[in-house]
Amino acid sequence: MKTVFEPSTRSELIDRVNLLTENSNRLWGKMNVYQMAKHCTIWFEWVLGKDKPVYKVDFLGKLFGRMALKSNTKDDKPIGKNMPAGKFAIKEKEGDLKQQQMVLIKCIEEFENYDNPDFVHDFFGQMTKDQIGVFSYKHADHHLRQFGV
Repeated sequence: MKTVFEPSTRSELIDRVNLLTENSNRLWGKMNVYQMAKHCTIWFEWVLGKDKPVYKVDFLGKLFGRMALKSNTKDDKPIGKNMPAGKFAIKEKEGDLKQQQMVLIKCIEEFENYDNPDFVHDFFGQMTKDQIGVFSYKHADHHLRQFGV
């Protein structure tokens, strides 16, 4: 399975991020290309532990998170369309896409030296490093496919 901890996978994601343009149209969902890039950036920063986030498992996660985690990390099956963005929804509709792409790429590159033992997903709960790597790839892949790259 692909994981953000593999250099070739990070390189693939970076190449795909670089294919995004202001004219990239979504194939599903509500976010525009800028919102998607910012959403992915904020999500990666959360996983990386930027700005010392407080990690807490939501109530529904405590009930169903482990089962959902296993389902989402057991194989190469991509994440389905139209999953909600949750607490990482981006309200601002416009911004500098090129700048946001650079910040997103920097986040992807930082997985080379990933070290955040405190990370706990708000729905899945505690995750192994392998699960973090696989799901982080799937999350980025989901949104890049959303914009046809």
